[in-house]
Amino acid sequence: MSDSPARGIDPRGPRFAASVTTVLLAIAVVLSLVGLSTARGIGNFGAFASAPAGDFAFVAGSDPWALPAASVAQRVLDPAFLLLLVVALLFVWGVVSPRTAPWAVLFRKVVQPRLAPPRDLEDPRPPRFAQGVGLFVVTVGLILQLAGVPWALPIAAAMAFVAAFLNAVFGLCLGCQLYLVFQRAGLIGRARAAV
Repeated sequence: MSDSPARGIDPRGPRFAASVTTVLLAIAVVLSLVGLSTARGIGNFGAFASAPAGDFAFVAGSDPWALPAASVAQRVLDPAFLLLLVVALLFVWGVVSPRTAPWAVLFRKVVQPRLAPPRDLEDPRPPRFAQGVGLFVVTVGLILQLAGVPWALPIAAAMAFVAAFLNAVFGLCLGCQLYLVFQRAGLIGRARAAV
């Protein structure tokens, strides 16, 4: 069996990429939980500052979150937003040119030579589709952050983190499974003929 890209890819490569992505997404989740996306607002909260401890009455017309009051520049410069933007760009790279994506190159040049040859090769289309699904989820979070929606960024980062974690640790690629469901439904791709 040849290991040319047309025939298949080493299934450990996408798992390696998922491992690195898991670390980046974990950091993004933490940064988003302590950053602007989940910060409480202070602009309309004079009443809160002077209220006795434990007396947090809602002031009509005020927004309890800082994100909607922040400028677009502040939203973009939030460290969690910047890191998730980098992750999104890496997902784009993985969709457009998976063989030249940084984690794929690192795997092929540094990790794969130290491993035994793979027993089986896998179709490259499902992992590529999974990169697209990750890109979609992260992009929704980024757009909602720009729109001023509190908690959108940590939720999107957490969803992508869970998917990457499952792939990295258990070899369960949710995007790949979604690809197969769409393929069986005849919505994308066509099944490969058995060799």
